[in-house]
Amino acid sequence: MITFLLSILALIAGYFVYGKYVSKLFGVDKSRTTPAVAHPDGIDFVVLPPWKEFVIQFLNIAGLGPIFGAVLGAAYGPVAYIWIVFGCIFMGAAHDYFSGMLSLRNDGASIPEIVGKYLGRRAALFLRAFTMILLICVGVSFVKGPAELLAQLTGGGIYLWIIGIFVYYLLATLLPIDKIIGRIYPFFGAALLAMAVMIGGSMIILGATGDLAMQELSISSFTNMHANPESNILFPMLFIVISCGAISGFHSTQSPLIARTMANESEGRPIFYGSMIAEGIVAIIWATAAMNFFGGAEGLNVQAGLGLTPAKIVNEICNTWLGQFGAILAIIGVVACPITSGDTAFRSSRLLVADVLKVEQKSIAKRLMICAPIFALAIFMTEVNFSTIWNYVGISNQVLATVMLWTIAVYLKNEKKNHFVMSIPAALMTYVCVSYFLIAPNKVGGLALSGNIAYSVAGVAMVISIILFLRKKN
Repeated sequence: MITFLLSILALIAGYFVYGKYVSKLFGVDKSRTTPAVAHPDGIDFVVLPPWKEFVIQFLNIAGLGPIFGAVLGAAYGPVAYIWIVFGCIFMGAAHDYFSGMLSLRNDGASIPEIVGKYLGRRAALFLRAFTMILLICVGVSFVKGPAELLAQLTGGGIYLWIIGIFVYYLLATLLPIDKIIGRIYPFFGAALLAMAVMIGGSMIILGATGDLAMQELSISSFTNMHANPESNILFPMLFIVISCGAISGFHSTQSPLIARTMANESEGRPIFYGSMIAEGIVAIIWATAAMNFFGGAEGLNVQAGLGLTPAKIVNEICNTWLGQFGAILAIIGVVACPITSGDTAFRSSRLLVADVLKVEQKSIAKRLMICAPIFALAIFMTEVNFSTIWNYVGISNQVLATVMLWTIAVYLKNEKKNHFVMSIPAALMTYVCVSYFLIAPNKVGGLALSGNIAYSVAGVAMVISIILFLRKKN
C-alpha cells in the first residue's frame, strides 16, 4: 500500500510544485484577452465556467485510456508505477499544459497549425494528415466497443447502437459546445471520478484490514513480470501500452477545444495540467487494482491468458468490491467514457479541417459540409476489426506526443526559456517511438529487429533529432 499512497501523493505534489513552475515558465498574463472573449461565435468560442472546462478536458483526454491502458500496463508489475508517476508529472501534464496554452496564445488554433508555426510548413502538412487519421481512428474505435456492450445489455442489434452513437457524435460535433457536451459531461465525469475514488478507497480499507496484500515497488519487483516478456518487452512496450496515464499526443488535439472557451490565462494550470494529474491518479488506482485483485501481476497475467479482457476485469473488480452500485458504475465507465472521447475526437477533426481550409464555423451548413465526408469515412472504417485500428492508435499517440514535445521545446528555445523541460522528454520519446517501430512484434506493425540493433538505431535517431533541434533557428 505504501507504493500506491506515495504515488498518489507524488502526483498531487507534482501539480503544486512542478505545475506551478511550468506555469511560471510559460508566463501567464491575466490581462491578456482570450479568443473566447475577443470573438465569441456561440459555437466553439464560448466562455464556460472553469469547473466545467476542467470536467470536459478531463473526459476528453481520459475516456478509457487511464483505465484499460493501466490494466494492461499492470501486467508488467509494479514498475508501471514509475512510468505513470514520472511520465505524468514531467511529461504528460506539462505537454498538455503547453499544448493548451500555445493554442490559447494562437487564437485557439489546432495543433497542426501550431506545429507548423514552430517546426515549419512541411511538419504542419504531415501533422494535418497524421492527426486527422488519428482522430478518426479514435472516434471509430470508440463506436464499436460501446455498441457491442449496449447490444449485449439490451438484447438489441449492434448496428442499431452503432447508428445511435454516430447520431450522437454528429450532434455533438455540429452543435455549440455548451449545448450537449457542456451539459452531459459533468454527470459522466462525476461517475468516472466516483468509480476511481471508490475503488481506491476500497483498496485502502482492504489493505488496512489485511484482506488485500498489495504488491510494492522494490528492487526484487523492479523487473518485467509480464507472462510473455519476449514479446512484451518492458522498454519500449510499457511506454506505449500506458499512454493516457503518462503522456498521450491525443490530448494535444483536445486542448484547443477548451482553449476556445477560456476567459483567463490563469485557468490553464488547473484545467490543462490539473486534468492530466487527475488522469494519472485514475491510472494509478486502476493499475493498482488490476495488479492486486488477482493476487499480483502474475495472477493478472493468468486471467488475461484465460481470455479476461480489460473490460471484464474492470467489471469483475467493480462488482466484487462495490456490489450492484459498482456494476452500474462499471457499465457507465465502459460505455460513457469512450463515447465522451469519441465525440470530441470528431469535433476536433471538424475544427482541424476548418482551420486548414479557413472556413468559418458559425454557419451550420458549413459545419455540416465539413462533417459529411468525415463521418462517411468513419462509418466505412467501422467494418475494420477494432483490434487492427487500436494497435496503431497507441503508437500514433506517442508519435504525435513526440512531435508536440519538440514543438514546445522549440517555442521555449525561441523565447530563451528553459527548453530542457521539454527537449529532454522529447528526446526520450523519440527513442521510445523509434525503438518500438523497430523492435515491436510483427503483429503490431514493427520490423521486429533484435534488441541491440533496434536500440542502437533508436539512439542514433535520438541524437540526430537533438542536433536538428539545437541547429534550428528562430
